[in-house]
Amino acid sequence: MPIEASSADPRPRRALRLAFGSAACLAASYGLALPISFLPPLLTLLLLAARNQPLPLKACLALALLAALTTGGGLLLIPLLRYYPASGVLLVALCLFLCFHHGLYGGNPLVSTFLIIGLTLVSATGSRDVAAALAVIEALVMGLLLTGFAVALGHGVFPEPGGLAAPPAKPLPTPEEAAWIALRATLVVIPAFLLALIDPASYVPLVMKSVGLGQQVCSTSARDAGRELLGSTLLGGLLAIVFWWALGLFPHLWMFCLWMLLFILLVARRLYRVTATRQTPGFWLNTAATLIILLGQSVQDSAAGKDVYTALAVRMGLFVAVALYACAAVYLIDRRRWRPRSAA
Repeated sequence: MPIEASSADPRPRRALRLAFGSAACLAASYGLALPISFLPPLLTLLLLAARNQPLPLKACLALALLAALTTGGGLLLIPLLRYYPASGVLLVALCLFLCFHHGLYGGNPLVSTFLIIGLTLVSATGSRDVAAALAVIEALVMGLLLTGFAVALGHGVFPEPGGLAAPPAKPLPTPEEAAWIALRATLVVIPAFLLALIDPASYVPLVMKSVGLGQQVCSTSARDAGRELLGSTLLGGLLAIVFWWALGLFPHLWMFCLWMLLFILLVARRLYRVTATRQTPGFWLNTAATLIILLGQSVQDSAAGKDVYTALAVRMGLFVAVALYACAAVYLIDRRRWRPRSAA
């Protein structure tokens, strides 16, 4: 039964919707044992944060088909990466630049995101095993179908209040600004992509993290890069450690879902400014995304009999290294960008 939208302020309802939809999708994804189980709740989180309106059924099916087509483009790069790796990496870098530029300059951000995932995850896994690349595409399509259901459920339980004015459109950057921002986002993603070419199975979470950082640096200045990129990564890792300890008190799928509901709600209240905070929404969104990625890998480590905390520490070290590199890339690119003007 939907909860009536009686308040004029939509932010508390949006925070509840984000937490409920992400937790429900996580319960379904792990309950159904979907491949790359952390991917559907991650996509649900990003989609609910990006849109305040529900997706129609046709749009959900079209989104899954679009994901299959866009990520399938990564299959075309597999022969080049196998037999001409240097040329293949340069072509991937050029395509990443064009994808980020498309998203910045008025393009559909969802299409850009799927293209980026296809270029990185699909091509990297396919460079070793084509069947693994097809499995990634299958996981993404299945995850998007589940994501569409979770988004619809979230909006059904916590509908958007009626009579709200449409948010103002974000101003587009100039072509020169879009080119510089797309360049630094591309430089953030490429190192994780190179590591994934060496060992795709081990570095899939790192690629997803670098894609998220690449999206985040599109709206981050050099002055705020350390706090935005590194701070949110560290906070996400700390929350993952606390979460895993709490889950160990009573390890069960439903407790996993309930703890996720609580943790995402705490972050969502700050993302939507229900609770006062000095950090930007991008900071809190990246914190929640880091939490979901780390927990997803911890579940896999636990199932494989590995020491979860040791693996989490190693993975967190890689995440911090990528975040530090992203901060350096933002600083150096912005410094290079403004040097001719200041000299003039």
